[in-house]
Amino acid sequence: MSPVSLRRAARETVSGLPREFWWLWTSTLVNRLGAFVATFMALYLTLDRGYSASYAGLVASLHGLGGVVSSLGAGVMADRLGRRPTLLIAQSSTAVSVALLGFMHDPVAIAAVAFLVGMTSNASRPAVQAMMADIVRPEDRVRAFSLNYWAINLGFAISSMAAGFIAEFSYLAGFLIEAGMTLICALVVFAKLPESRPAPTGKASAEPEVGLRTVLRDGRFMSVVGLSFLVALVFQQGSVGLPVAMGEAGFTPADYGMAIAVNGVLIVALQIPVTRFIEHRDPRRLLVLSSLLAGYGFGLTAFAGSVGVFALTVCVWTLAEIVNAPTQTGLVVGLSPTHGRGRYQGMYTLSWSVAALVAPLLAGFVIDRFGAEWLWGLCAVVGTGAGVGYAALMRRLPVQEPAVAAPVQEPAVVAPVQEPAAPSPAGGKPEVSAT
Repeated sequence: MSPVSLRRAARETVSGLPREFWWLWTSTLVNRLGAFVATFMALYLTLDRGYSASYAGLVASLHGLGGVVSSLGAGVMADRLGRRPTLLIAQSSTAVSVALLGFMHDPVAIAAVAFLVGMTSNASRPAVQAMMADIVRPEDRVRAFSLNYWAINLGFAISSMAAGFIAEFSYLAGFLIEAGMTLICALVVFAKLPESRPAPTGKASAEPEVGLRTVLRDGRFMSVVGLSFLVALVFQQGSVGLPVAMGEAGFTPADYGMAIAVNGVLIVALQIPVTRFIEHRDPRRLLVLSSLLAGYGFGLTAFAGSVGVFALTVCVWTLAEIVNAPTQTGLVVGLSPTHGRGRYQGMYTLSWSVAALVAPLLAGFVIDRFGAEWLWGLCAVVGTGAGVGYAALMRRLPVQEPAVAAPVQEPAVVAPVQEPAAPSPAGGKPEVSAT
């Protein structure tokens, strides 16, 4: 592709999105530039503190449990209190709890504060996703979610390489840097982002109220949430099983930082062009393909014996992330009724939070009892199961392209399949992800 074509593609990728989106994007980037705790918690506990892989898994699971507790509550807050207040509360409390964690030494205190960090940090995700759906037109959402995911991984690529060396100097410095960056995010939200929650209209007020029971009774949506959990369970091993396995094999935190940074670098390089390629392709095939790539990408880690080979395996499952993230997030938004986006996003976030709870316990148990090779084999099995599940579910869940552009203030809901009399459609990362 010529430089002129590249510039034109870049302009087309970033054009047409509202100013509020770019401030939200900036907040996301700053947050990920300071990421430290989730990436290096396992190494901090096993190498710096001398705890076992099982204890590291327990603490990481408590971090995930905190996310489970806050997911649904934060989704309800985003719908009732508003997106902006929810973000301010979540990010401010995250900054305080992360800083506090760096000063904990007692194992019980570390576990308790890790739970608090998981609860506060995860509370912002439903609000971010709901706000993005509020302010971006339906036809631009896949592109917007892709750009947001790109920001997450641009920050992650930079922070992973930097944090690996910071960890060798001082883990406490890493905690304090993350706290400071998160506080900056809260200031950006306070200064630049107005409330985006759609105002009730006559039509909306006539619709049945969307509560958590509505979401739970939405069978197709809950099926997608379940499959999302399986995929998330595999992706979590990049920050849970992989650092522990590399540490036990004699690799340093800097080695792990360099290997995992490949994930962020590839996403930064490929996310935008790949999204342009997949934007109008069948999401059913994309979700099946990404599940299989994730499972077998981690499965290949069983054969890694050097930093270079570990990095090659990261390349494989990173391709799965690149395809899965915008596809699945766009699907979830399309299946969420306008005045219930917070609750639906909270339930979707819950799938990743539960995976963050289960994955460390699973990784610690399997590595301690059977060895890391069994963990990577299990990842291949789970990824295959998720792919089969998506293939079966999506045959009954055709996805339509948005037909009409909606005003930025009140974007229309794009529903894959919507029964005429139903109040909300049914069906299903991450910030990804993994935020």
